[in-house]
Amino acid sequence: MGIEEKLWVEKYRPRKLADCIFPVELKKTFSDIIASNNFTHLLFSGSAGVGKTTAAKVLCNELDLDCMFMNASEENGIDTLRTKVVSYASSMSLTGQEKVIILDEADHLSAAYQPALRGIMEQFSKNCRFILTCNFKNKIIQPIWSRCAVVDFRIEKAEKPHIMQQIYSRLVHICHEEKITVEDKKILPQLVGKFFPDIRRMINELQRYGASGKIDAGILETLSEAAFKDLVGILKGKKFGELRKWVALNGDGEPAMIFRSIYENLMETLDAKSIPQVILTLADYEYKSAFMVDQQLNLLACLVEIMASAGFKGE
Repeated sequence: MGIEEKLWVEKYRPRKLADCIFPVELKKTFSDIIASNNFTHLLFSGSAGVGKTTAAKVLCNELDLDCMFMNASEENGIDTLRTKVVSYASSMSLTGQEKVIILDEADHLSAAYQPALRGIMEQFSKNCRFILTCNFKNKIIQPIWSRCAVVDFRIEKAEKPHIMQQIYSRLVHICHEEKITVEDKKILPQLVGKFFPDIRRMINELQRYGASGKIDAGILETLSEAAFKDLVGILKGKKFGELRKWVALNGDGEPAMIFRSIYENLMETLDAKSIPQVILTLADYEYKSAFMVDQQLNLLACLVEIMASAGFKGE
């Protein structure tokens, strides 16, 4: 069984634009590109799991273009640019059409890489197009912005119910295909609401929790009540050794969801005067998590700062 069959996010990744869950205007933008069979360099920006990588792959698939996919968070050295990227961009496609290089997570490109990439995008523009995806477009230098059509993956408030309904239908389809029993019909809508708009996270949670063949309300939990109660006791008691152990046991989830869970629960246990600073601390470390290799270290640093500065009820 190949990796795409093992990972549901790949197994159920749309191959055609018609199957993608996008806002109307975004879908029209891509439809126009496909109809014209022509596009400039593209920069896709938006939060995690909204379909940026899927859109890049769908465009290449619909236009039958040769493409090379690179994860920029892993392949971001200048040597890779000078060898792998230049070698691919400079060679002709077998079909005579433009080639495409998809640079996924381009906001992780190094400071040395980006200026050099700008020159390569210009040098091989007649032969190769670049599609860059990122969560934080402010990490991309302005000269690259100016060479790309910037597409923001955002969902307007008016379209949110319709998009959520489409996502729900997709999750129902996946459960049917994988023969998973959903014990309560309210669970999947709640799952969509909890992780919206991160479709990738929803599908990953389905696969993780659905391994037993059924899904119950447990899929909606991020930090268990017992685990959070232990965390509060550790923070109030300033027990650093136990805090490290807690992070080792509970810090392997999606960083954004862990920070969110802490935020939602700590408000009930913190002294009122400490709440504003803790919110700033959580926001700061959630932002840093996008650039950290060791997520557990980032989470531990956040909790240490809260432990050192916050006051708790009952102290």
